[in-house]
Amino acid sequence: MSASSAEASKELVTVGALTREGYAAAPYNGQPMPQTEETEIELALADAKATEALGAALARAFPGAATAPASLHLEGDLGAGKTTCVRSLLRTLGVSGLIRSPTFTLVESYPVTGLTCVHVDLYRLNGPQEVEELGLRDFLGAGCLLLVEWPSKGAKALPPADVAMTLAFAEPGRVVRMRARGIVGARWLANLRNDTRLIPYLSNLT
Repeated sequence: MSASSAEASKELVTVGALTREGYAAAPYNGQPMPQTEETEIELALADAKATEALGAALARAFPGAATAPASLHLEGDLGAGKTTCVRSLLRTLGVSGLIRSPTFTLVESYPVTGLTCVHVDLYRLNGPQEVEELGLRDFLGAGCLLLVEWPSKGAKALPPADVAMTLAFAEPGRVVRMRARGIVGARWLANLRNDTRLIPYLSNLT
C-alpha cells in the first residue's frame, strides 16, 4: 500500500447513527468525531421577497446528501417566514407541484432528482414522544433532506441540524441567523456566502 493510500485509509467517514438518547452523527468505525468550527451568518431580510431569495440561495448552495442525510432546522415566531423560506428552497430544488404547508399534516415529502425533501412542522406537537411517532427515522438515509420547522419541540427525537436557522422580527423586516454544525453545514454556508444573487436583497452578509 502506498503512503498516500495508507493516509486515506485512516480518514473517518461519517454516517448517521441512532443512539438511545436520540440521533447523533458518528463515524462508521466508532471513533470520536473530529470537532469542527461552527460557522455563522447573519442576514437582514427586508420583506417576503428577500425571504424567498434566501430560500432559493439555500437550495443553490446545498452541498447534497449523496452519502448521508442532511438537515435544516428553522426556528422563529409565527409569521417570521419559515414556511416561505422552505417553499422557495423546495421550488428551486425542482419541486414543480403544489407545496403544502405541513401545519396540519405535520410531514410532507417531495421527491426531486436524486433527493427526497421532507418538510416537517412540529408546532402542534407536545414533545419528543409525539415526534418519534412521526416516523422520521425512515428519512435518515442518504439522499434525504430534512427541513424542520419548530425543531425545539422535537429535542433529541430529531437528528441534529447541519444548519440551524433562527428568524426574528426586526423592523422593517426580519433578521436571520444561521449556524453550521459539522462539515456539511459549514460547506453549505460557505457556498451561501459566495452566492452573489443575495446581494440585492441582503445587504449585511457577514
